[in-house]
Amino acid sequence: MHIWVDADACPNPIKEILFRAAQRCQVPLTLVANHLVKVPPSPLIKARQVESGFDVADNYIAQQVLPGDIVVTGDIPLAAEAVEKGAQVIGPRGEHFTPANIRQRLAMRNLMEELRNTGEVKGGPGSLGHSERQQFANVLDRLLEARPK
Repeated sequence: MHIWVDADACPNPIKEILFRAAQRCQVPLTLVANHLVKVPPSPLIKARQVESGFDVADNYIAQQVLPGDIVVTGDIPLAAEAVEKGAQVIGPRGEHFTPANIRQRLAMRNLMEELRNTGEVKGGPGSLGHSERQQFANVLDRLLEARPK
């Protein structure tokens, strides 16, 4: 098992949760971004800087992910691809994307993008709250506990 993080937009509190979980469970963690990402010194935790460009980090993760890995991303198309490959996927707000819900989330994402493009909807999600951080940590813990030992 490996944890892959779409780090371009991953909030710092979520990264901190991931750093602690990787150390506690001894699971490799790689943060992928098109900018330099600081990580704590650990043989388990790495940062991979990819070229700048649309979806470059997402494409890198999609190429690397294996069944049973965990992917952390708010990017719904990447989440759909990772779920299709057999990975467990968590959004930074704690949503667990599964084969049962990813198509609906992809359809909703496409609808919202269309509404934003037409100006009918403005803005995005609010700031990350304590309950969302807790939900993320709970889902992550549950997935890590369920992993084959």
